[in-house]
Amino acid sequence: MNIFLTGATGFIGQNLVRQLRGQGWNVTALVRDPAGEPAQWLTAMGCRLARGDVAQAESLAQTLAGTDVLIHNAGVYELGATREQRSRMQVANVQGTDRILQAAHAAAVPRTVYVSTVWALGGSGNRVANETRHHGGHYLSPYEKSKAEAHQIALRWRERGLPLAIAMPNAVIGANDHSVWGYFLRLYLLHLLPPMAWARDTVYTLVDVEALAEGLARMAEQAPMGEDYLFCGPPQSIGAVFDHWGRHPGGFRHRVWLPHGLMRLQFMFMEPLQRALGIPAFMSRETVDATTVHLNYSAAKAQRELGWRHPTATAMWDRVIGQELALMQGRRGLLGKLRHQPVAIGRANHQEPLGQPASSAGSR
Repeated sequence: MNIFLTGATGFIGQNLVRQLRGQGWNVTALVRDPAGEPAQWLTAMGCRLARGDVAQAESLAQTLAGTDVLIHNAGVYELGATREQRSRMQVANVQGTDRILQAAHAAAVPRTVYVSTVWALGGSGNRVANETRHHGGHYLSPYEKSKAEAHQIALRWRERGLPLAIAMPNAVIGANDHSVWGYFLRLYLLHLLPPMAWARDTVYTLVDVEALAEGLARMAEQAPMGEDYLFCGPPQSIGAVFDHWGRHPGGFRHRVWLPHGLMRLQFMFMEPLQRALGIPAFMSRETVDATTVHLNYSAAKAQRELGWRHPTATAMWDRVIGQELALMQGRRGLLGKLRHQPVAIGRANHQEPLGQPASSAGSR
């Protein structure tokens, strides 16, 4: 099978490349810089490189010729984003989705899988929700807004005749995660997470990145075009997540649960400090706002129709924490251990080192 993959150098993309290549499929990865370290890693994994950018995809129709499946996974995720980052998100997530799907339509690609997010459907409400839910139009972050707009663009291309299936993962968890969850986990493992937290009862159905990669591969091979699939793990409150972390040595385990407003005020002053240190503003007002709704979605359809399975929450966190600790051992300095690295390689990911670890495009 010939796969054309966008977002291959990102957090989800790297795990997806391992899954696709492990199945013996041919992978062509769209990259902006073929000489960069992430692209070198893709080449070492046996991928063919195609130089380009989803936001400038007008000429990609010819490149897509001979593709069996396009997996559009590229995107920009950021909470606590600066004005420049917000603009970049809009271009990559909205314009990029429109242009790559336009190219797939022009090239008559027979199967396309678009990696959206549960945020495109909005908060789940107080009950378990499924693929039929629609966004209410109130956005808690520019990221959510951009992905909701991109999702609607994908639906319009499907109406125009593009054979398209849409994947909607919940918050994606794994070692070397560049999201809020990854940074807070590494802060905990570095014994630096303070005893204060918030939103103890907010429920997410966090998805393991390796399980997600396996689910996306199943979609590429067997999902009926025109269908949507949620990829979610078991429901966990934020309090339960901290309990899972507390089974491993790290920061304070007993927490004072503060109201959203107080955390938002504290994080407002921490945003510029984090940027000055060269790390994302993961402690941000947008991070707090994102926990004011539940994301309690069900993956029953993917389990039923694709045969997809997800590990237990305990098994997921034990694996992720073990891999994260292994990666951190090879990094120098406090900030070096805290930062996401563009390519996570070494013992934690069963790959031989290829120089310093390396980007983080991908939908959340």
